Amino acid sequence: MTDLDVLTLRAAYDNQLRPEIPDPVPAGVTVERDGPLVRIVGLDAGGFLTYRDLGGLTGDALDELIARQVALFRERGQSVEWKLNEHDEPADLADRLRAAGFVAKDRETVVVGPVAPLAAALPVAPEGVRLREVTSREDLERIAAMEEEVWQEDRSHLVTGLAKEIDADPHSITVVVAEADGTVVSAGWVRFPANTGFATLWGGSTLPQWRGKGIYRALVTYRARLADQRGRTLLQVDASEDSRPILQRLGLVPVTTTTPYVYTP
Repeated sequence: MTDLDVLTLRAAYDNQLRPEIPDPVPAGVTVERDGPLVRIVGLDAGGFLTYRDLGGLTGDALDELIARQVALFRERGQSVEWKLNEHDEPADLADRLRAAGFVAKDRETVVVGPVAPLAAALPVAPEGVRLREVTSREDLERIAAMEEEVWQEDRSHLVTGLAKEIDADPHSITVVVAEADGTVVSAGWVRFPANTGFATLWGGSTLPQWRGKGIYRALVTYRARLADQRGRTLLQVDASEDSRPILQRLGLVPVTTTTPYVYTP
């Protein structure tokens, strides 16, 4: 993979996937614009700030934009995530976010790669594990319970957020669980952003005792086949340090990193 290839994939990511706005917008979700910034409220546990770029804002003008978000979410009594990519400008944006009270969480690697090779691979789950597409609230609650066991924190927002997306357009997202003896041991979902060549992969948390058995890889290839059926040619994932090596072995390429900066009133 040449530097030019990486730059081409990053440009596709920037131009087609950013800003990350749900389409259609689910009921109960609001999308608000503040200059180059897009605020999304009602889809997750807190608010979400996204953008293609910041339109060249620097210095005091940028600080004022950041301060408006802090004031708004402080008044709402709600946390908000500013998704910062490594190649975002200006270079001191992270410093300005920290100065305004945002706290950096775990960095992830944005990986992008072609759908076709993965779609050609059979999604082979280990013996005793079944992959199944789900839509019911009961199954979404089982996914949240699994994630709560993995992360030891409340994940109830997944139930409401995923349910809203499915209700808004069941063709825009597919949720897949991996089950063993009736227990959800892992889960992931694939989104199909409108008017792009991408499918984006999310989730992938796996119960500790079921890791290292190929379940995550099977979920990735299963969702790649769904993407191929929709005519999508590229996959994108915000990869944790656990999943990044697996995804790279499957042919996806790091194009940047992303760090959630979270303000909590």
